[in-house]
Amino acid sequence: MTKRTAHGTGARIADTAGSLAAKADLKGRTQARAADLKDKAGALTVQLRQTATRAGHQAQGRAAKGGHTTQEHMAKARHTLQERALRTGHAVQEQALRTGHAVQERAGQAGHLASEKAVEASHAAEGRVPQSARTAVRGALRHARPVLVAGAALAVAGAVAIGARRRDGRD
Repeated sequence: MTKRTAHGTGARIADTAGSLAAKADLKGRTQARAADLKDKAGALTVQLRQTATRAGHQAQGRAAKGGHTTQEHMAKARHTLQERALRTGHAVQEQALRTGHAVQERAGQAGHLASEKAVEASHAAEGRVPQSARTAVRGALRHARPVLVAGAALAVAGAVAIGARRRDGRD
């Protein structure tokens, strides 16, 4: 064998022995692998925390947006209800005014009709009243309101007097 061949064979044997020694160092390889896995786990933990933080911020943003949207919808609904209540109130008020005007008009018509009937009755009665009392009847026709008030007062006084007599046992 030549020196060169022997030297090459010796180098290969040394390489093979070194690789076998490295392969035989199971504890060292296991520790290196464990350190590598620990580093990867740490990196994944950091990444997961960042992802969870982003997801939390996104969820918080969506919840805030949903809350604002709900508030806006509630405000719109409240305004709609207020507008409807106002419109309903106005409609009821207008109907009450129309009804009040109708009642007032009918009462006025009834008052005029009663006044006309009273005038007709008084004219009919005037012919049956003796000549000496006609002046008083004409005055009463010209000033019908005071005469009606006085007549009503006399009717009340008469009713009170009758009631008093009945209570006292005179009738």
